[in-house]
Amino acid sequence: MANKAIFLDRDDTLVEDPGYMNHPDQLKLLDGIPETLSALKSMGYKLVIVSNQSAVARGIVTEEVLGEIHKRLEQMLAEKGASLDRIYYCPYHPEGVIAKYRRQSEYRKPNPGMLLAASRDMDIDLKESWMVGNGPDDIEAGARAGCRTIMVDSRAHEHNIRPGARAPDYRAVNMAEVVNIVRKMKASSAQSRPVTAAEQQEQLSSQETQQQPESHQEAPIAAEKQTKTDQLLGSILEQLKSMQRANMFGEFSTSRLIAGIIQGLVFFCVLVSIWFLTSPARQFNSVLISLGFAILLQLMALSFYMMRGPK
Repeated sequence: MANKAIFLDRDDTLVEDPGYMNHPDQLKLLDGIPETLSALKSMGYKLVIVSNQSAVARGIVTEEVLGEIHKRLEQMLAEKGASLDRIYYCPYHPEGVIAKYRRQSEYRKPNPGMLLAASRDMDIDLKESWMVGNGPDDIEAGARAGCRTIMVDSRAHEHNIRPGARAPDYRAVNMAEVVNIVRKMKASSAQSRPVTAAEQQEQLSSQETQQQPESHQEAPIAAEKQTKTDQLLGSILEQLKSMQRANMFGEFSTSRLIAGIIQGLVFFCVLVSIWFLTSPARQFNSVLISLGFAILLQLMALSFYMMRGPK
């Protein structure tokens, strides 16, 4: 019986993308990736990275260093209890500066060459497999190979999505949602076909395991996560209410009230100076006195406003 696989893009899907990665020290797993990979593997899928690595053709990294990066990746996953089954990469690019790698290639996504090679090497049924990535080339390669596709949406790459690009079968906000999509579709497929004797035995074993007191059941975990989420949202709401109350009462401080009264007196002094100017018997001394009071009062108002500022 043929295997089924989850084909995974590498950069910005499993690990952070620093640009053209050229040293193992730049490698950093995205949050939750080891747990995600373990969950996918527990569903019976082979995990295969398929990655365009034009940095080789561009002379930024050698294949030897790229191999070290991938060994480091496997080591980091192993430390978290996760693993990959195989890594495929395409070092070619038609605009490369290294002559050996400067060419078109069927292995470079959006071409499906890496997926087809994995299918031959690992006896993979592509129709039962998935391609997961964050770019249109990932989706195109998966569709051409006959896989179902999931786009992991990334705001950083929205501008790279070409008009008319092939739409993915599903979209996910992160890799945790990818697990949920695959699990749901797997369950749906299982319900639409007869259950074999081997699968019945597997289900019975699974049920017995779930009945053991120390087993890790999904329902309690999901309920616990929901409770924690509700508590977090509640605390955020209370904090916002507290800040709103503080701002509301802060608006009516004594210093602000005094500053407002003084501001009114400033306006009155300005009106008086205008009245003196328009009077037939103009008294410039009176005008200057009125303006002087206006300036003095204005400075006092500004002082009170500054006194009420945040400490």
